[in-house]
Amino acid sequence: MIQNNIRKVLGKHKVIPVVSFDHVNDVEATINLLISKGINCIEITLRNEFAFDCIKAAKLLNKPDFHVGIGTVVSVAQIERATALNVDFMVSPGINAGLAPAFEKSGIAFIPGVATPSEIILGKQLGWNTFKFFPANLFGGIKALKTYSNVFPDIQFCPTGGISEETHQDYLELPNVISVGGSWLI
Repeated sequence: MIQNNIRKVLGKHKVIPVVSFDHVNDVEATINLLISKGINCIEITLRNEFAFDCIKAAKLLNKPDFHVGIGTVVSVAQIERATALNVDFMVSPGINAGLAPAFEKSGIAFIPGVATPSEIILGKQLGWNTFKFFPANLFGGIKALKTYSNVFPDIQFCPTGGISEETHQDYLELPNVISVGGSWLI
């Protein structure tokens, strides 16, 4: 299953920089900065009209071993555009059974967002076992993930939302956290 491949991507990157660019000209300098810090991935969010141009620019840099992901994916059209750009991974802020066939068909590793037990159960019913826990700071953070570890021992999470330089290591110490995402890295 393609979704399981997301663990291969996340397992290589304990921290995922989540970036919303204001201009395409900022992409190369940002990626070079990340690489200089030993960070070899980026999640570029779809939060403005420049996003797809920035993703294309990042992919055209053709940096070896650097993974370019797309975040805030909420529609089939976005999945199709991400597929055409050959991104390395896709991230959605939520989970939706209607998007599941498009994610699976894309052939690209993806991670849907969850916050509640019901959403985790929906994901499990779709055959998925790795989720973005979002927004972590609003849905119980570390305490919630400790509980989810007991209730869903086969599930791994990448928490984002309110994770900071000061707190990210506390999240990474949890057995059910594969990586963390955040904007503090830029």
